[in-house]
Amino acid sequence: MLSIEVTRLAREDLRELIETRRLPLDTRERVSRSLLTLEEFPRAGKRLSGVWRDCRVLIGPWGWLIVVYMYIEPEDKVVVIAFHDARTSEAATARL
Repeated sequence: MLSIEVTRLAREDLRELIETRRLPLDTRERVSRSLLTLEEFPRAGKRLSGVWRDCRVLIGPWGWLIVVYMYIEPEDKVVVIAFHDARTSEAATARL
C-alpha cells in the first residue's frame, strides 16, 4: 500500500504559508484531503523539468498552493518535499 511522507522542510513551508498568508485554521486538514488523491494516483501531478525534473506538482487545496512531491515507485511511496505559493517567483513552477 502506498505511503505518503511529508518532509520536515515541507511542514515548515506549510507553517510559514499559514502564518504569512493568514490561512484558515483547517488548512492542514484541507491539505491532507488534497494529498489523498496521491494514494490512488501517485502520478496525478504534472512532472516538472529543470532543477525540479525528479518531482511532480499537485495543485490544492487552493489554486495558488502547489505541492511539490516525488513518487518513489520501487518503495511505493510519495514524498512531499515542498509547499509553494505559485504566485511567487520562488515557486518550483517559476523556474522550469
